Amino acid sequence: MSPSLPQIIIVVVLLILLFGRGKISALMGDVAQGIKSFKKGIADEEPQVAEEKPQVSQQKAETVSEEKNESSEKSD
Repeated sequence: MSPSLPQIIIVVVLLILLFGRGKISALMGDVAQGIKSFKKGIADEEPQVAEEKPQVSQQKAETVSEEKNESSEKSD
């Protein structure tokens, strides 16, 4: 049972009467600012993650080279 068009109109009119146009538009502005700051925060975190990946691969390369050295020393 989804709400029909007259029911939606009644709810919107009641919201406007209760809160007024000023409060609703201010609320929507606050929501928009929150979304923008969230997107900006996500965008700022992505380069940091990209910088960490090469460090991890370097550590793995060092570990592999150490293991090769140890195995060559054992075989000698």
